[in-house]
Amino acid sequence: MVHPVQAPGPGASFERLFAELVANVEQVIQGKREAVRLALVCLFAEGHLLIEDVPGVGKTSLAKAIAGSIGGSWRRIQFTPDLLPSDVTGVSVWNRNTNEFEFRPGGVFAHVVLADEINRASPKTQSALLESMEERQVTVDTHTYRLARPFMVIATQNPIELEGTYPLPEAQLDRFLMRLRVGYPSREAELAILDTHGAVVKVGDVAPVASADDIALACDEVAGVHVSPALKGYIVDLVEATRGHRDLVLGVSPRGALALLRATRALAASDSRDFVTPDDVKALAPAVLAHRLLLTPDAQIRGVDAEEIVHALLASVAVPGAGGR
Repeated sequence: MVHPVQAPGPGASFERLFAELVANVEQVIQGKREAVRLALVCLFAEGHLLIEDVPGVGKTSLAKAIAGSIGGSWRRIQFTPDLLPSDVTGVSVWNRNTNEFEFRPGGVFAHVVLADEINRASPKTQSALLESMEERQVTVDTHTYRLARPFMVIATQNPIELEGTYPLPEAQLDRFLMRLRVGYPSREAELAILDTHGAVVKVGDVAPVASADDIALACDEVAGVHVSPALKGYIVDLVEATRGHRDLVLGVSPRGALALLRATRALAASDSRDFVTPDDVKALAPAVLAHRLLLTPDAQIRGVDAEEIVHALLASVAVPGAGGR
């Protein structure tokens, strides 16, 4: 039996690339280093990112700064109630000169796709992203078109309590590797924002620090980060604990376990490590798992928070021995 050759683990060059991307994005987003780092972990784990928060805290700026830092193509789709699925995926149009249909790509055909205010579009339009997010392809009129690599959807949404929003269905939430909340800046950071207003780099002026090929090669390096059998068991124990929790109707799917595995590899690589530790799992579990949980009606009435459940499970599930090798 021939075993696949695993890519070598990342080294100092990956750490430098990651640090350069963080610094580049922070020219636009001030005082949110942790959110920036997690967003880039999502990029190198080849996942999709959902940024959820109230208006005005920098969701779109963060997404555009990441897109601008990569020398590949990127497109913005502004999700509105009248947006059509064909606006996202593309449409076949009859060409009178050639007497045949030709495909006109939609907004999803780019290395980085900014799906702005995704929960303001109808569920039918939201679902147009499902195939592209999971399979990196689009099927229109029985023809399948492959998407470029890397391919990342960065979606922003306002809290569902705000007027004019549609909650994302569980199937679509599960396709986002990570959900982040940017949050309000600290008092010191907000004062710095006011002091530098007009002097900071504008989102549109962010220069790329890496090409799309650089990102794709770095993603291959991340795939070579070692995860011990004990840590894989730890991840499985965590997701299994969600499936029997009394406050949950729906626990974490196998896709969620795979997402956590990929994310921990990227986080380890950002610290120039070629192995994952239990601390990597603990650091990423809330952002990777919480949005995949569906609370029972009783838990919702009691105000239970999905991230609180994840933190409680991290405190109760046995951790493998130190080192993670």
